[in-house]
Amino acid sequence: MLPGVVRLGLPVSIDTIKARTAAWAFRHGAAVLNDVWGLQRDPDMARVAAEHAVPVILMHNRAAADAAIDIMADVQAFFSRSLDIAARAGIARERIVLDPGIGFGKTPEQSMMALARLDELQSFGLPLLVGASRKRFINAVMSAEVDARLPGSLAAHLLAVENGASIIRAHDVAETVQAIRMTEAILAKRKE
Repeated sequence: MLPGVVRLGLPVSIDTIKARTAAWAFRHGAAVLNDVWGLQRDPDMARVAAEHAVPVILMHNRAAADAAIDIMADVQAFFSRSLDIAARAGIARERIVLDPGIGFGKTPEQSMMALARLDELQSFGLPLLVGASRKRFINAVMSAEVDARLPGSLAAHLLAVENGASIIRAHDVAETVQAIRMTEAILAKRKE
């Protein structure tokens, strides 16, 4: 074992856009790739992910926000390109998760639009991940410092689950789990 490397016994995700960094992390125990540019920045990233047969989170991103575009059309076109890159590299489709990239290259309104129309991404037939926790777009609705954005984070994540998200990335894990479970318990009463 390398000095300073701690074995947690849990899967660890590497969040990088650099294939060399990802390869090093996989050799040292990382189990998931989170590429915030959806395999579209480093031309070697898809090969590295395929070679290590790891789950891959393809996140939508833009170099800069553009309020004039239809953000969902942009997200869908981006994912189509990313999925083509993944397929050509031999990444198994069942190892892919899509993340609309809340707050990345989007205006606050576009981040909210991505959450409101998240169900449109179900057409890809892949799990959807949402990470809206403490993001700046919450501040656009109601001014709150980063550590005071739990209510906005919970609202965003509850709606994301309602609109098809199967994975939530959150800072406040216990609170998020409780809110989702409570919502599911209440909604289950509709069926009784």
